[in-house]
Amino acid sequence: MIVIYGIPACNTMKKAFEYLKNQGITYEFHDYKKKGISPDTLSLFLEKLGPTTVLNKNGSTYKQLDDDTKKRLESPEGLFEFLQQKTSAIKRPILVDGDKIIAGLDEVKLEAWLKS
Repeated sequence: MIVIYGIPACNTMKKAFEYLKNQGITYEFHDYKKKGISPDTLSLFLEKLGPTTVLNKNGSTYKQLDDDTKKRLESPEGLFEFLQQKTSAIKRPILVDGDKIIAGLDEVKLEAWLKS
């Protein structure tokens, strides 16, 4: 079963939920606000997707950071610690289906991912 990771108030997440519903795809929702993110899951995201994909630099959480904090995020350890605490800075949505993983809501890429 597909697990979709994110926060419920995010407009992109709402679009992702609607897309999956319209495709007739069942999924489990992992709410970062309620459940956080396990170190193993975050490590998987960073390994499979890369830090530049996992860290959402377009969101307000990142944009509000001071320059010193942004500099600390350039180290793998600093980024990992930050994302464990500030899950709203993780790209949304991230979908996982077994060993397949995709981030973001590009419907063309998502459709191909779902068929693979």
